Amino acid sequence: MNKGIEIFEDVIVWQRSRELVLFVYNLFRGSKNFGFKDQIQRAAISMGNNIAEGFIKKL
Repeated sequence: MNKGIEIFEDVIVWQRSRELVLFVYNLFRGSKNFGFKDQIQRAAISMGNNIAEGFIKKL
């Protein structure tokens, strides 16, 4: 039985974006280049946020 997509957390791409955020945060954990680190981390977070925002606007 396939329940479908009811909430944005059900979207596979959103789930994968969360995995990417964890990967990026771990990858840059020891980086001393704080400006670059911050920019990369914000970009990674932005993907999941944009998916969630697009899903909500569709409702």
